[in-house]
Amino acid sequence: MAWNLAMKYHVDEELFYSAFLLYKNMRKLGVPHDTFTLPIVNRALSSMRIDASLGKMIHCVAIQVGLDVDLYFCNTMIEAYVKCECVGYACNLFDEMLQRDVVSWTSMIAGYISEGQLSVAFDLFNKMRIELEPNSVTLVVIMQACCASEILNEGVQIHGYAFKSGLLMDWSVKNLVLRMYASRVSTEEVELLFSEVDRTDVASWNVLISFFTSQRDMTRVLRLFNEMHSLEVRPWNIETLTIVISALAKSACLSKGEGMHCLIIKTGVYDDILLTSLLDFYAKCGRLETSVQLFREIRCKSNITWGAMMLAFIQNGSFVDAISLFQQMQAKDHDIAPEIWRNLIDAYANLGALKSGKVVHGNLIKDLLNGPVKGNVHLETSILNMYLRGGNMSSAKACFDRMPIKDVVAWTTMIEGLGSHGFGLEALTYFNLMMQERVQPNHVTFLSLLSACSHSGLVTEGCNIYYSMKWGFGIEPNLDHHTCMVDLLGRNGMLNEALAIILKMIVLPDSRIWGALLSASRVYGNRRFGEYAAERLLELEPHNAGYYTLLSNIKASVGSWNEVEEMRRMMSEKDLKKKPGWSCIEVNGVIQGFVSGDISHTESEEVYETLGRLSRAIQEFG
Repeated sequence: MAWNLAMKYHVDEELFYSAFLLYKNMRKLGVPHDTFTLPIVNRALSSMRIDASLGKMIHCVAIQVGLDVDLYFCNTMIEAYVKCECVGYACNLFDEMLQRDVVSWTSMIAGYISEGQLSVAFDLFNKMRIELEPNSVTLVVIMQACCASEILNEGVQIHGYAFKSGLLMDWSVKNLVLRMYASRVSTEEVELLFSEVDRTDVASWNVLISFFTSQRDMTRVLRLFNEMHSLEVRPWNIETLTIVISALAKSACLSKGEGMHCLIIKTGVYDDILLTSLLDFYAKCGRLETSVQLFREIRCKSNITWGAMMLAFIQNGSFVDAISLFQQMQAKDHDIAPEIWRNLIDAYANLGALKSGKVVHGNLIKDLLNGPVKGNVHLETSILNMYLRGGNMSSAKACFDRMPIKDVVAWTTMIEGLGSHGFGLEALTYFNLMMQERVQPNHVTFLSLLSACSHSGLVTEGCNIYYSMKWGFGIEPNLDHHTCMVDLLGRNGMLNEALAIILKMIVLPDSRIWGALLSASRVYGNRRFGEYAAERLLELEPHNAGYYTLLSNIKASVGSWNEVEEMRRMMSEKDLKKKPGWSCIEVNGVIQGFVSGDISHTESEEVYETLGRLSRAIQEFG
């Protein structure tokens, strides 16, 4: 009994190796086992999730001492095998058990779900009902699988069973049913289900708020939170606040988010995860300095926190700061997750620092082979994007060919990269290969295809893709696709057709689509179209200096100098200044930055002299 208590104490304190050491000493001293000894050891084994060989040794000991038929031991042994990813051994033990209870069946069902064998898990659930009735824990396990995999048909059947058996009265089961429907059905059905739950149950409110967040319905999200806030018994918790802040980040609603931040400070209800969500919110609203301040206030910085701060720098164009933050993380000897490496590679890709990015890729291959790179499709896609943006097509193709799993994002990245460098026909070839692999394209894929056609002047191919979206793939073109088509037609001088697309759209045109028409009008010297597009632009964004400059250039190209002067006077009166363009390049591993009209660079004289020579050479060759 004393040995069992000592081992149990170590397991409860998460000192699993110490618990095993105690068991080893117990064996050496010849202390006999009782029915609780090996289950305690199995608990430690389950928590450690190490190689199954140790579990098999414990199983052998149980057989030797005659405890292999004990129900409690067998249940803990099944759980240990499942946690060690050895469902086959767990299944063999389950089949050999003379007596099985709800725990046995539930553990086995959970094992198959963890392996992704959902159909086997559902079959086992149906067999279980013949032998004995499942409990709420069993339903929670199988409903979680339905939510994660978005399997609605089986989920509906489980819902029906829960209703008939009375297990739907359990709030955990009811909330999982609500979550399952929230991912697949209409707003009316979700609200009907919500009306049947307890209004003081915070989990139900969180599911509903998450649903409207996924629908990007910020009005409903805020209305629901205000409803919660007005209840006498406050049902909201840290998770609620985190969901609402994340929703506000998606819509970049600064004033509402600042109000939530004040509430968080006032109530003192926060943790590091919520602070990280706030950090992300302010970054998406362009308040980088506030994000930095919040990052400093977070005491226990996890990989998620470091990653969020790196992403904040990248989203706001502070790529060098993102790299510097990574170096700080390395100096603190943190375990670097794949997402952090992905952010670092994205920073180098945005800077055009291909040489530095290749060094990172080399280190990942050398030190982390079979680690975060292999099989991590998101990280592999970022590496692919880096080579594409750096113009290294051969390395990009080799990287793409080596990817064991090519999802729609990987294919789209390849198509976009080829298109942006003028390889429109190759981009179309990859799209055809994508279709042969039966990878379903999405709206971003078609956006990349249309952009590729635009950069390569493939008008016929672009029009075919544009019309195939809806009629061939069932994807309704949105404003971005319409803008790409206007750009494609405009680049090829088809201004009438480009304007026709804008006028026939169901959605309201924005500044980008009018900007595409204005740029094309300037290239082809069509003053009438240019002025019309410029007027629409200035109605939408009256304080954008870039549009005034474009319109001024159009008027200058046809010699309307009085009107040019008028445009400049208006800009001066409104104190409008166009932000200068900037670019950067990597030279011998050092990133060099350049700003239009700037002479602060140490080699600015040589830069402008070279630029002048290139401009003269271009003019000579036409």
